[in-house]
Amino acid sequence: MRLEGVEQFYGERIRILGPIDLEVREGEFLSLVGPSGCGKSTILRIVTGVLRPSAGTVRVGGRPLKGVNTRTAMVFQSFALFPWLTVIENVGVGLEARGLPPRERLKKADKYIALVGLSGYERAFPRELSRGMKQLVGLARALALEPELLCMDEPFSALDVLTARTIRDLVLDLWASPEVMTKSILLVTHSIEEAVAMSDRVVVLKANPGRIADEVDLRGLGRPRRPDLPQVRETVDRMYALLA
Repeated sequence: MRLEGVEQFYGERIRILGPIDLEVREGEFLSLVGPSGCGKSTILRIVTGVLRPSAGTVRVGGRPLKGVNTRTAMVFQSFALFPWLTVIENVGVGLEARGLPPRERLKKADKYIALVGLSGYERAFPRELSRGMKQLVGLARALALEPELLCMDEPFSALDVLTARTIRDLVLDLWASPEVMTKSILLVTHSIEEAVAMSDRVVVLKANPGRIADEVDLRGLGRPRRPDLPQVRETVDRMYALLA
């Protein structure tokens, strides 16, 4: 996927984003970091096709994107679960929208509920779940669509530190698993430490208007990345300097 000269305006004259040239490569974990108002979530909405850019082109597989990008799925910061639906119904709701028959829908929902570790909670309602479990439902719902690109909009910011760390590790494990069809992940986060811990590449954005300040290639750091390792600490410090 490529964003070519993408801009977003408020009204006719106020540019809030761009121009942005950005590639999401097959098989990579890409993170966007930057201050509030720099357009991170706007880029996600453009990538998923929910928002049409004011200018520029979005290409998927070399072709201009028209309408919703069905090759993507989203995990939200606010969980975005339907409170009147059970876990398995919430996970299957996107599959239903895509027209899968009930038997196939339940089978696929069951698979991804098991993969995120929520077996036994299929009939529970969101009010009966912890915040971490709610986000696992959101993750299972997105993965059940088997997107080529998984988009995540600050998915760990509403969680406590330990739960966030556990789910971050789970996301990396699932991404590497042959049972999960997703090839690439695009994460929006305020946390530089989180981006460095998870990503192959980090794009640093600045605001007014939102634009790319730099990008950092992290593939040489290997995984897992302990925060106390000198190379990891050095990279985090360099990215803070970029934002400052």
